[in-house]
Amino acid sequence: MHYYQFHIGDYKSHTHHLSLLEDLAYRRLLDFYFLHEQPIKHRDIARQIGMRDHEEDVMTVLNEFFLSTADGFVNPRADKEIKQYKEFAEAGKRGAAKRWSKPPYEEAISPPNATPIATINHKPITNNQDKKNKRGSRLALDFCFTKEWEDFCIEARPELSPVKTFDQFKDYWIAQAGQKGVKLDWFATWRNWVRSTHAPKQNPYDIVRVTVPMSKEPDPALEKIKADAKKAAPLPDHIRQIMQNMKGRS
Repeated sequence: MHYYQFHIGDYKSHTHHLSLLEDLAYRRLLDFYFLHEQPIKHRDIARQIGMRDHEEDVMTVLNEFFLSTADGFVNPRADKEIKQYKEFAEAGKRGAAKRWSKPPYEEAISPPNATPIATINHKPITNNQDKKNKRGSRLALDFCFTKEWEDFCIEARPELSPVKTFDQFKDYWIAQAGQKGVKLDWFATWRNWVRSTHAPKQNPYDIVRVTVPMSKEPDPALEKIKADAKKAAPLPDHIRQIMQNMKGRS
């Protein structure tokens, strides 16, 4: 066999007491056993698995996890896996022979499904699950503005008001009916929205409320005051004289 299932939890529960060299010896002995599909001979096994200088560790593992027989050391659990593998292979051969030697619609004998590729949760992903995971959803009514979304808006479009932009984004998509309001990735939709022209621009005079201008950058509020002062008409002389008289009386 060039492949066998490895049950991590089962292996760990039975080998947590082994030293590093004993653990290495056990893994190499298993690989050797599955590859050759025959009992392990005591003679020269340490050299064959590349642990010539650690024969004592190899023998410790052999005596604990393998059974000594007249033919050599055997592992009952590994023998069960090898037998099952051979049965699957034989069933596959019979199925192929029957398919090609019988009428095309004759039922074929086929082995069980091949071992699925392991996923992060150790469960095979079926076609139905894959399609289900690709279904979109509507934006929830109680969806809150997250820091990740806000940080992206500030970085991508610093001239925008993140809160106002999100409010318009949420109102727009919640109001969308039918399939148009269904999206697979709402964060990606938000990023596209921020980059687009749909987002409301921030009032330049609001910048002073949330930011502090750099030393070389003019303050927008002060600039507005100066501009208003230039536009204001000068006071007439008689009004100025009345104001001076009032100050003198006080």
